[in-house]
Parts: sequence; structure tokens; C-alpha cells
Amino acid sequence: MRQRTIPGTTGIVRTMSLLGDPVLHSPCEEVTAFGPELDRLIEDMFATMYAAEGVGLAANQIGVARRVFVYDCPDDEEVRHVGHVVNPRLVAADGEEFLGPEGCLSLPGLEAGTVRFDRAVVEGVTSAGVPVRVEGAGFFARCLQHECDHLDGTVYADRVTGRRARRLRRAIAKTPWGATPQLP
Repeated sequence: MRQRTIPGTTGIVRTMSLLGDPVLHSPCEEVTAFGPELDRLIEDMFATMYAAEGVGLAANQIGVARRVFVYDCPDDEEVRHVGHVVNPRLVAADGEEFLGPEGCLSLPGLEAGTVRFDRAVVEGVTSAGVPVRVEGAGFFARCLQHECDHLDGTVYADRVTGRRARRLRRAIAKTPWGATPQLP
């Protein structure tokens, strides 16, 4: 029998920040206040991520410029990883580099080949302030790197280069939300 609640079941789905919103292009601030407000934010982030059918979500994607992300992401072996990290630091991103499809809830409906390492390690704390270390490989490593990028003010589109970048910019321009994107 399950002893804990499913994340997001008591959360409220919040509005997603879309590419061009300044909150996505600025580094987020460290979390200093732990307690019910942070717990509510995390619960809302899970609810929003699930509603949008995502595998990860950073706080700035719902307009909150704080260093927090949530995830419910499989790795390449289909092992499901669920959790959150407050004040995360990407302490390792190594192994082989892979070009793989990457999407983002802040660029709905689009994806582009993006280079990421196949291993990542993130350290931070839980909402209770307990130290946490999350290690990922394959697709889960991609997710960890992607969410840490968000908190540093970087979206995956910033990492796409060459022909793929030009195609992505054209695709963004054709979307209702990206007709006038403010790419850095």
C-alpha cells in the first residue's frame, strides 16, 4: 500500500511562461524561505507539469524566478524517477555527448536536436532542506541538464546551432505564441 501522496494531486495548474517571457531568460534566485509556500509551489509545479504532459518543470516556467525544479522522468532503461530539487547545482555532466530530440513546455509543440551529455549529477536540497543528490543517465540526464539550464536563464533553443537553429526559429515564428519571440 502506498504510504505517501502522489505529487501534484493537491496542486493548482498554473499558466506556463512561453519563450520570450523575460523570466525564462534570467538566472533564478536561490530559495531562502522553506515552509508551506515552497511546498505549495512544488505541488503546483507537479500539477502543472502533469497537466502539460511534461517530464520536468522549472519554477521560472510558471513565472516564479526561484531555483526549484520537479521531475517525473524515465531513464533509457524505463526506470521512472520522480522528485524535486531546491537550489540545484549541476555538479557533473559527462560521458558521451549525444544529439537527441529535445522539447520544452515553454516552446509547446516544438523540438529540435540538442547536444547533451549522457550522464548528469545534480545536488541541492529538498523542500525540507535535506541535502539531495540526483544522478541520471540517458534521457533522465538530458532532463536534469535541461531543468538546470532553465534556472540559469537558458532554454534549449539557445543551445541549438546551425541548420537546426534556423529551422527552429522558423517554426517558432509560425506559432501563435512565438510570432515575435525575444530570443537572447
